[in-house]
Amino acid sequence: MANEHPVNCCNLWKIFGARAEQALEAAKSGEVDKDEAFKRFGCVIGVADASFSVAEGEVFCIMGLSGSGKSTIIRHVNRLIEPTAGLIHVEGRDVMGLNPKELRELRARKIGMVFQHMALWPHKTISENVAFGLEVQKTPKETRRAAADDALERVSLGGWGDRYPDELSGGMQQRVGLARALAADPDILLMDEPFSALDPLIRKDLQDEFLKLSREMKKTTLFITHDLDEAMKMGNRIAIMKDGRIVQTGTPENIVLRPATEYVSRFVSSISTLKYISAVEIMTQGGTAPGAREFGPSTPLPALLKAFSEGAEELTIKDGDRCLGRIGSAEILETVKSDLARV
Repeated sequence: MANEHPVNCCNLWKIFGARAEQALEAAKSGEVDKDEAFKRFGCVIGVADASFSVAEGEVFCIMGLSGSGKSTIIRHVNRLIEPTAGLIHVEGRDVMGLNPKELRELRARKIGMVFQHMALWPHKTISENVAFGLEVQKTPKETRRAAADDALERVSLGGWGDRYPDELSGGMQQRVGLARALAADPDILLMDEPFSALDPLIRKDLQDEFLKLSREMKKTTLFITHDLDEAMKMGNRIAIMKDGRIVQTGTPENIVLRPATEYVSRFVSSISTLKYISAVEIMTQGGTAPGAREFGPSTPLPALLKAFSEGAEELTIKDGDRCLGRIGSAEILETVKSDLARV
């Protein structure tokens, strides 16, 4: 298996139950699906033959409804769950081959995890909660306090280090959880529905704040959510799960514009495609018209609409010096009409 990415999962299976090996053999051969595996073997297929990789600095979202297997997958990366079959590599190392000491080292220094519920220690200050991972590593007190203060500043909680969890709102406590994950400066972040329990406005603020942090710190992130809008906003790429299987992986644009299955089509049916359409998606063949404004192939539709609203009659799509095609008002109108028809 290629190990050029920080996180690689290949043909991962997790089956819960006493007869897991028998259920695995039957599922691999196609004899049983999730429901039949439960009827015949009393086993639950949590993850079925999942493969994906996460590039350095990428936010990779795994999205699915409750019971789809998304949280089960993420817990394999730091081996909180043992797989029934498959391979998991983190920064080139086979996670399943690590001894207990090496596994503790991986969890402490390479991977930070943010849960939906932070479970902060009520008797510890905010700073002590944030620095707990460094305390476990026996980092000197002054060093871990400095790291905690820096992490709290990054999540807009500077000056709150000496307070206690019961003095903070739910959104602030979630920021503490993120700061705790960042304090040890891990290479990889695992985020399991970290914002789903928050009010919509607080949730949006934290999403925006995390995206800003992600760009600044370039952390490799595996982000779990059941919300398609959140996945579209947060992910560089998205994997959509159903019944333990990944049914489509792609960029937000690819997922919305080219759903691979009827299941994915139903998921994205309520999403406007306008923000995901680029110039190359709607251009027609043709040369450069006199006076036409020039745009690149990846120019988003809103920018094209703005050009027409400013009086442009035709747009030329060019890749460097090469003319790829043209866009006129008819192409724009047809695209908008198609999008409205989806609503």
